[in-house]
Amino acid sequence: MGTVEIVQKLWNLCNVLRDDGITYHQYVTELTYILFLKMMKETGQEEIERKNGDIEVKIPEGYRWENITKESGIELMKKYKSILSYLGEHGEGKIKYIYNKANTNIEEPRNLEKIIREIDKLDWYNAKEEGLGNLYEGLLQKNAEEKKSGAGQYFTPRVLIDVMVEITKPEIGDKCNDPAAGTFGFMIAADKFLKEKTSDYLELDEKKQEFQIKEAFSGCELVSDTHRLALMNAMLHDIDGNLLFGDTLSSLGKSMKGYDVVLTNPPFGTKKGGERPRRDDLPFITSNKQLNFLQHIYRSLNTNGKARAAVVLPDNVLFQDGDGMEIRKNLLNKCNLHTILRLPTGIFYAQGVKTNVLFLTRGVNDKDNTKEVWYYDLRTNMPNFGKTNPLKREHFKDFEETFINHKSDKWTKYTIDEIKNKNYNLDLGLQKDENQIDHEDLPNPIESAEEAIVKLEQAADLLQSVIKELRLSGVEL
Repeated sequence: MGTVEIVQKLWNLCNVLRDDGITYHQYVTELTYILFLKMMKETGQEEIERKNGDIEVKIPEGYRWENITKESGIELMKKYKSILSYLGEHGEGKIKYIYNKANTNIEEPRNLEKIIREIDKLDWYNAKEEGLGNLYEGLLQKNAEEKKSGAGQYFTPRVLIDVMVEITKPEIGDKCNDPAAGTFGFMIAADKFLKEKTSDYLELDEKKQEFQIKEAFSGCELVSDTHRLALMNAMLHDIDGNLLFGDTLSSLGKSMKGYDVVLTNPPFGTKKGGERPRRDDLPFITSNKQLNFLQHIYRSLNTNGKARAAVVLPDNVLFQDGDGMEIRKNLLNKCNLHTILRLPTGIFYAQGVKTNVLFLTRGVNDKDNTKEVWYYDLRTNMPNFGKTNPLKREHFKDFEETFINHKSDKWTKYTIDEIKNKNYNLDLGLQKDENQIDHEDLPNPIESAEEAIVKLEQAADLLQSVIKELRLSGVEL
C-alpha cells in the first residue's frame, strides 16, 4: 500500500467522527496528535542515542504509541488525554509546540479506538519508503481541497509553489524564509528542490548538511492550529529550522531579516477593524496586510545583489492609490521587480480573488533598481479552474520555458518610465480577451447607416439602368 492509498484510508476515517460533530480541520489536528506518536515510533525517535553515548528521551515511557495501543474504552480515552496534557506541558522543544493546549474533540471512546487500531494496521513500511512527509502533506492537501474545512486559505496549490521555487532557484547555503508560513509548504518545496540536486544532501560536507537541516529554512505563522501542522510537516521532512509562532506584522517581524530567498503567499484582506500594524520600522503604515507584507519582504532581504523573492499578491496591490503607490515606488527603487505573473482566477479558496506572483531581486543600493518589468498573462483566455479542473504544471510550461528569453506572445514589457507615467500603477500586461467584443471593433452605427443608404441608392440606379437597357432591346416588362 503506497502513500496515496494510506492518505485516502486516513481521510476516510473522518467518517467515523461525524457523530462527534468534528470538522475536517479538527480531524486533521486530531490526526496530527495521534500520527505524531506513531511516526516517532516508526522512525525510532522516541529516544535517540547521541554521539557521546547519552540517551536523549523525546517521548518518555508511559506516553508513547504502545501505551495507547494496549488500552481500550474509557481507559484508552483517559490515557490519550493524559498524553496530550503531559506533552503539551512537559514536552521538549517542538514537541511542546505541537501539543500546545492540545485537547481532543473526540467524545466517544469507541471512535478513538477505531482510529488508533486502523492507523496501527496500515502499511507503515511502504509509507516510510515513500516518505512520511509526503503522506502528511497528502492529508493537508485533502483538507485544503475540502471547502467545508476552511483550510484552503493556508494552502497554496502545489504546482504554483513548485513553479515559484523553480524560477527563484534556491541554492545551498541560502537562508530561506516564509513570513506567512501556513503549513510550511514553500520551505518544504525549496528543501525538496535542493535535496534532489544533492542526493538528499549526502553530497555535502557535514557542516553544510547541518546548515541545510537547522538554518536554511525558517518561517512564521500566526494561527496556533496551523503552526502546529507546520511543525509536524517540517519535522517529517527532516527540517529543524526556526518556525516562529506569532505575527510577522508585529514587533516580532523586526527580527526576521537577512534572508537570501523569500517565498510566500501572505493572507488576503485588511487588519480587523482597520487596525494598523504594530511595526514601527515600516516606512508606510497602512491597514492593507498585503502591502505591509510586501514592505516586510523586500526589507527582509540581504543587500548583496543576489537576494530574491517570489510572492503571491492580489490585484489591489498593483493599483491601490495613496500608500499603495508610495510602496510600489519604494519597491521599484530598492528592488529589480523584473517579472509579474498574472495568475488565473479560481485557483484559491476565494474564487473571485485575482492574484499575481511578483518576482524581485533586492538591489545593493536603494535607488533605480528596476529598469523594466516583464508581464506574463496566464489569466486571459484561460479556462475556469476549480476542484473539477485543477491547475496543473503543464499550464505553466510556456511561462517557464520562455522566462529568460520572453519569446512568447503572452509576454509584455513596460519600461520604468512608462510605469512612472502611469503613476506607478502596475496593473498592466493583460491581453485582449477573445471572448469579449471590443467596442472599437464594432461598426459605428451612424457611419453604417450612411453607407447602407449610399449602397441602396447605387443599387437603385443600377436597377434603373438595367430596366432601360431591356426596354431599348424590345423586352416587355
